[in-house]
Amino acid sequence: LLAEIPNSFGLRADLSIPEEVDAMIAQLKKDAGGVRVLVNNAGYNENAPMLTMKLDSYDAVAGLARGTWYLTKLILRRFMLRRGAGRIINISSVVGHTGNAGQIPYTMAKAGLDALTKSLAQELAGRDILINSVAPGFIETEMTEELPDEIRQAILARVPQGRMGTAQEVADVVGFLATSGSYVNGTVLHVNGGLYGG
Repeated sequence: LLAEIPNSFGLRADLSIPEEVDAMIAQLKKDAGGVRVLVNNAGYNENAPMLTMKLDSYDAVAGLARGTWYLTKLILRRFMLRRGAGRIINISSVVGHTGNAGQIPYTMAKAGLDALTKSLAQELAGRDILINSVAPGFIETEMTEELPDEIRQAILARVPQGRMGTAQEVADVVGFLATSGSYVNGTVLHVNGGLYGG
């Protein structure tokens, strides 16, 4: 994908390790000079009922929420506030609103992203930095391809459109928020085929 975008390049960092985030920010400053759009799309999950989940497993999932907060703070300080403009788009999830058995840390983290969106939009009101969330429903990904057929069919029975969404359909909404939507701020846009309306 990067090869199709002029002047694009990739950087890698583990958001749960602050030093890696710091290094990525320094590299961005050196190679790009600025950041106009930040899409927070980190995700990790370990499935287990609450009563059997180990603390280390919880920390591994929750650490990404902490890392997203830290990355967002640095992008704001080093780039967007100095420029006086920017767009931040947080990728949350429908399960942050509906809940999902066996995924409590994940649902907590995704619900927290939407809370971050609403609170930060209020903190930065009037600065021309827009913060929104996109909450996908069940999307065709490598992770959903591994679902047993009976679980997949149970999911599809709950989706009024009768199918899973595509990554492109989520990307289209992200693209809108990154380039248009100048009066959309502090909101959660659901992309789930009618599964949940917010």
